[in-house]
Amino acid sequence: MALLLLLAGPALAEDARPLTIILPGSAGSTSDTLMRVLAPAMQARLGQPVAVVNRDGGSGAIGVQQAARAAPDGTTLLFTAAYAFSVLPMIRQDLGYSPASFTPVCRAFVNTMTVVVRPDSPYRSLQDLVTAARAAPGGVSFGHQGVASVPHLAMMELAQAAGLRLQDVPFRGDPAVVVEVMAGRIDAGALVLGSLRGRDLRPLAVFAATRNPALPAAPTALEQGFDVRPASFGGLLAPAGTPAAVIARLDAACAAAAAEPAYLDAARRGFQPDGVYADAAAFGASLKEDVAAKARLLAGIALKPE
Repeated sequence: MALLLLLAGPALAEDARPLTIILPGSAGSTSDTLMRVLAPAMQARLGQPVAVVNRDGGSGAIGVQQAARAAPDGTTLLFTAAYAFSVLPMIRQDLGYSPASFTPVCRAFVNTMTVVVRPDSPYRSLQDLVTAARAAPGGVSFGHQGVASVPHLAMMELAQAAGLRLQDVPFRGDPAVVVEVMAGRIDAGALVLGSLRGRDLRPLAVFAATRNPALPAAPTALEQGFDVRPASFGGLLAPAGTPAAVIARLDAACAAAAAEPAYLDAARRGFQPDGVYADAAAFGASLKEDVAAKARLLAGIALKPE
């Protein structure tokens, strides 16, 4: 990659056409925040305008569909999580795209999921929520960013592991879930951990193997007796058929931008782990592994699209 950056540096400004990055989520989400820091740094290296466009809805399917239809010339990219390829195609037949519709460019984020409540909630721990849900099947509600999103999937996996029936309420992104939890209209929220930044919410658990250093007081679901920790990661992808030289050029710009202090600071504030960047080849391999892993998980969980 270092050699690629050295060789590609003078050539990064060869294409001055505007670059549009489609983000299939709402403004204010963790991925949206990260992409809007990454975009100007990539713009400086590519020598072309870079615009981030939100296209939410359909658990992300609407934005992904739009990107899949774009010309494979490097002027339209997709910034999304792996679930768009490992989960949605398994539960919806009308997507109009598949993992083969895209070519990976770079991985730029790795997310952890969490379940949160209002500070004055009677639920002080994950076990409190589980106990209440067992006592009143369907009586405990939680919000999430859309059916088949990883926060939703994490709670469905928890429900399966604990033998619960929860009332799930889909929204169009984490910001809307936060508003509803704070207003008391839903009991809990399943969120990307980064969405807790600056919010007065109590995390009952994080769905990870270990506690997050930025939130050392938040226990994992695992240490509370529930082995629930679905992976979530993502980054930039281009429509299938985009020339390899273009992918290499974009990957080089992504690598340099992801190493800048501004992006590293945004990643830390978004509760990202160290070393979130991965090149096109490594990102592609991880996507294939996630497709297989989510297939095994979904085999035991009943989901239906919105």
